[in-house]
Amino acid sequence: MEINQDKLNEFMGRAVVDFGATLHAGLVVIGEKLGLYKALDEGGPQTPAELARRTNTTERYVREWLNAQAAGGYVMYDADRGSYSLSPEQAFALANEDSPAYLPGAFLLAASTLKSEGKITEAFRTGAGFGWHEHDKGLFEGTEKFFRPNYIGNLVPSWIPALDGVAGRLERGAKVADIGCGHGASTILMAEAYPKSQFAGFDYHGPSIEAARAAARRAGVADRVTFQQTSAKEYPGSGYDLVAFFDCLHDMGDPVGAATHVLRSLAKDGTWMIVEPFANDRVEQNFNPVGRAYYSASTMICTPASRSQEVGLCLGAQAGEARIRDVVTRGGFTRFRRATETPFNLVFEAKA
Repeated sequence: MEINQDKLNEFMGRAVVDFGATLHAGLVVIGEKLGLYKALDEGGPQTPAELARRTNTTERYVREWLNAQAAGGYVMYDADRGSYSLSPEQAFALANEDSPAYLPGAFLLAASTLKSEGKITEAFRTGAGFGWHEHDKGLFEGTEKFFRPNYIGNLVPSWIPALDGVAGRLERGAKVADIGCGHGASTILMAEAYPKSQFAGFDYHGPSIEAARAAARRAGVADRVTFQQTSAKEYPGSGYDLVAFFDCLHDMGDPVGAATHVLRSLAKDGTWMIVEPFANDRVEQNFNPVGRAYYSASTMICTPASRSQEVGLCLGAQAGEARIRDVVTRGGFTRFRRATETPFNLVFEAKA
């Protein structure tokens, strides 16, 4: 076998970047948990000793962390002063939890997922599933922190307005179900934006439902938002003006069964909003950084979760529009369209 040295060097360089990025994920989580990014943002340029005092941490660890951050382009370094700081863009992405570009949740999600590697490896051998609830608890917190910024930036400003007549119904007062709500970020954001509407969040994961209830109380919307533990095929109620699935349909074992239940639960001319990871229908069209992230998450989380449930259809996080359309129409819906999209999501509208 003849090796092209230039191509090998190029590939090894890519692998070194990935190796550093994998370790770096844990450092982002540490920085978020210890408030290091926020302290850098609030205090301006600081030496390691100054940042350590501000955050009640140990200088030697902080110095090594800062150097790793600077080497990765996550903080700025002033060699003359020996100080570190955040640019406005870095602060927007790393220190502001309400920013639509807030990043630490993505790294908590990744770091928590890797804790299940051994069990996923065994699932490769046996073909068994691995349920969402079986992952490290950090995954549930990381998922909320990962998706919430995207919902802040898009859900109320653009996704709901892209649906036919839905924004007006919500403004006047509507009945809404949020399926697979997790910690309730999407449910609460909608409730804050539409105070005349009533919202119910449903998820099969009990600890997430408890976290969602606490979040609703903190947000002051618990009088209009309820959360209940149940599955997508069994959630109660009918006459919903809007049923929303945010980044969860592809995780379900029986998405067609879920679609059938949604249809029964909708009010006349009600709308099903389905938000899914962005994907093209042809697999080779997804060979890009976004597709890589989603295929990787799908291998570790989404496909094993679906396989652990009844039917186990395993749509995967890169299902694409054609496969989602097939699921929706097999569930009995006759109208389906792509309402809008972002570089990270596809937003579909389905009606009876």
